[in-house]
Amino acid sequence: MPQEVPLLLFFAALFVVAFLYSSVGHGGASGYLVLMALFSFTPAVMKPTALMLNILVSLIAFIQYYRGGYFNWKLFIPLALASIPFAFLGAKIHVDASIYKKILGVLLLLPIVRLSGFKFASLSTDVKPFVLPLALGIGAVIGLLSGMIGIGGGIILTPLLLLLHWANAKQSAGISALFIFVNSISGLVGQFQQNTAIDSFMMQMLGVAFVGGILGAYIGTKRFNNVVLQRVLALVLLVAAIKLLTV
Repeated sequence: MPQEVPLLLFFAALFVVAFLYSSVGHGGASGYLVLMALFSFTPAVMKPTALMLNILVSLIAFIQYYRGGYFNWKLFIPLALASIPFAFLGAKIHVDASIYKKILGVLLLLPIVRLSGFKFASLSTDVKPFVLPLALGIGAVIGLLSGMIGIGGGIILTPLLLLLHWANAKQSAGISALFIFVNSISGLVGQFQQNTAIDSFMMQMLGVAFVGGILGAYIGTKRFNNVVLQRVLALVLLVAAIKLLTV
């Protein structure tokens, strides 16, 4: 990390990202990637670091949502079985830095919508049985894209589950959390095969994300919604998305 970067500011922002994303069942990779981009990390460092943070925070979120009874194994299994191998393959695909930023900028629009207060509740009250071929296809596509960009795919999966009526809001959060966890592990394995190393600064980031993730997941499952902070984060992500799409 560049020496001129104020560490306290970076870690404070990292804590907020982990807290807010875990509160809605996400690992936060898109937020971590933006944060690292703003603080001048290179793409080679950003992807494995975001995946490591994702693994930790999404596991914490999953445990909390699973304990609360917000999970569906029958829906999760086909999604994960299709996504895991494709996340591994996606991690091996080299993406040009300029294209990488454009894809990330587009994907940021999904958590922006989510955090800005838009609700899918009216679309998800009537839960319907999932369609197996479609679930496998969705898992494969999200897995490939996740591996390429260095995310877990929850920002794509959650709105799809709600729009397709396959799960309600809490179930979507629980399913997405474990989906992010397994995809991030698969993508990280692919990254480590390219000689990615863990350093002391990554460990410090994991510690900060761990604390933020625990608090966010706990509060999220207790139905507390910090609207102000979520909308502030949505605004920050919007500015970052515009920057990424226009550079």
